[in-house]
Amino acid sequence: MATRFFLTALMILIMLANFSEASAEKILFVPHDDRPVSCQQTAEVLQQAGYEIIMPPKELLGLSGSDKHPEELWRWLNANATNASAAVIASDSMLYGGLIPSRKHEFSAKTISSRVENFKALREKNPALKLYVFASLMRTPYIGTKGDIEEPEYYAEYGEKIHIYTALVDKAEISGLTAEEKRQRDELKKSVPSKYLNDWLDRRAKNFSAAKKLVDFTRAGIIDYLVVGRDDNSPLSQTHRENRALLAYAAKNNLPKNKFQSLAGIDEFNLLLLTRAVNELNGETPKIFVDYNTGVGGKMVPFFSNEPIENSIAEESIITGSQIVDSPSRADFVLLVNTDPNGETLWTHNRKPDGTEMVPDYTPNAGTIFFANLVESYVAQGYSVGVADINYTNGSDNALMKILHDKNLLYKLKSYSGWNTATNSSGFALATGILALSMNENAKDRLLTRRYLDDWAYQANIRTIVGCQLDPVHYYQFDGERDWVEAEETLLMQEFAKKILPPFEYLSGLKVSNPWNRMFECEIEFRGSDEI
Repeated sequence: MATRFFLTALMILIMLANFSEASAEKILFVPHDDRPVSCQQTAEVLQQAGYEIIMPPKELLGLSGSDKHPEELWRWLNANATNASAAVIASDSMLYGGLIPSRKHEFSAKTISSRVENFKALREKNPALKLYVFASLMRTPYIGTKGDIEEPEYYAEYGEKIHIYTALVDKAEISGLTAEEKRQRDELKKSVPSKYLNDWLDRRAKNFSAAKKLVDFTRAGIIDYLVVGRDDNSPLSQTHRENRALLAYAAKNNLPKNKFQSLAGIDEFNLLLLTRAVNELNGETPKIFVDYNTGVGGKMVPFFSNEPIENSIAEESIITGSQIVDSPSRADFVLLVNTDPNGETLWTHNRKPDGTEMVPDYTPNAGTIFFANLVESYVAQGYSVGVADINYTNGSDNALMKILHDKNLLYKLKSYSGWNTATNSSGFALATGILALSMNENAKDRLLTRRYLDDWAYQANIRTIVGCQLDPVHYYQFDGERDWVEAEETLLMQEFAKKILPPFEYLSGLKVSNPWNRMFECEIEFRGSDEI
């Protein structure tokens, strides 16, 4: 009798263990590259919220050998999809080897098309998998920069002409051109060697066809949710022109916003879609209230965007599966957006190296004081508050951060972001704030610490302080300077942490590196477990 009871109990335990293992929700995540904020820092937010994130080996996400990565990533994805509940996938990685390779690849249209078809096969093998995909329309930078690894080499010389030329082509289709503009368009086209212009436009055509196919798969239910981003775009450009065509194509296929969106930005889509995955797995629809600095506020059209920031944030909230409400009393989370009162996008502390000493500006203007008081007021009323600091193109507003520090508000926030373009920062602050609602204080504070070190210490100060000691070419690719650069950055970061931040144990042994061998981004290593 005892033996039978023991065997029965053992069988029940085994069944429960198997059930627990089978029902454990895992989220697959394939980012569009291995930059820290796109990869490690994004996954860290989900981990601090208590979710298991499964990612490919990091070597499959970098620039080195990226032409081989699509096949390797598809093998990895197919091998891991069976046991996952959801997957957030960057199509740029699966089709081209990453975001930057999507702008420079030499793949044929046939090769790209066959890779797009892999999404169909993935769905057939995993019918229950929630599949969230984000793609990009190729950007159209205002200018090219020598040494910049993100565009074909010829863009350094001809990028500005290409940008203006495509802006005029776009305008011609929207409202027509004057005789002078037509002459300028034709002269610009002649001034760019046809082999370069054709290379650039042909690659875009292949990528655009792939985006349309992803729209088709979304309409067919193969992809549950698709977001297409416009990185570094403007109101008139080739990127804007392609987006008009893609939106028309999606409208023709009757795709609603709960299935497909196209909006400014790209780097923030990682975390926005992961947040949507979490919300849908939990059956939750968080309520968000958004408030802005005095002046132009939400009507501001940030640099690198072609729409008011309030429109972008509304679209970002849809991506997360949250709902914007008209009163903070109805909200689970309040997002406060630091904009310039005049609607400008400021550049000062992130200028290119010019050999002069960088001196941080901590002098607040009326808008800075107003916004700091706004933050203090919402926190004092007990709201869960996040800050999207978009006053500058890259990095925190030094004057604002000093006031928040002096008022002891830095760690009374749920989220903060000011690391890059306006939509990058607003999306990251929004998504982190939603996920932080279920975090403990230690987890939330760790994420805030990383943002203060990256966005405030590095992007707003250290990047320029060290960068001004480099010539412009080495600022973008500092091969022989890397050891010196990283040593200087680490020293300055340690000094900042000691002076500004609480004495968290994980800040002991703080180290800074530049994995992409350039000044634009950094990786910050904490003491202890820091690997994703």
